[in-house]
Parts: sequence; C-alpha cells; structure tokens
Amino acid sequence: MRKTYREREENHMTRISNFVLKLKVWKDNRGQDLIEYALMAGFVAVAAGAIMPGVASSISVIFSKISSVMSAASTQS
Repeated sequence: MRKTYREREENHMTRISNFVLKLKVWKDNRGQDLIEYALMAGFVAVAAGAIMPGVASSISVIFSKISSVMSAASTQS
C-alpha cells in the first residue's frame, strides 16, 4: 500500500521536527551545573566516609533519605 503525498510529507515533517527537538535537548546545558555539584557532593561524601568511618553511617542515612524522596517524586504525576 503506497502512502499518499500528504502522508509522506507529514512523515517527513515529523522526522525533521523530532531531529530538531533532539538537537535542542542535546545542546541544552542548563542543568549541567546542578549535576556537577551533586556529583562533587557525592565524591566528597564517599571520601569522608572512607577517611572517617564514624561518619559513614550518617552519610548512608542521608543518601537513603535522598533516595526515598527522589523515588516518591518520580511516582507523582
């Protein structure tokens, strides 16, 4: 079954708009700083836990709380 000209044109336009959207998302770096700070905080926490074993349990509790908050946020609509 051959597609009509209009169907082919709509398919082509959809593919182009999807490509443009992907380029915009790839180029967007607004959240980059937040991710870098979160990674740095994680590295510092791991290093502190390795150097000071008494702090490791506190760090574990903090990361558990963060995990539960993020899980709850991801299930909300």
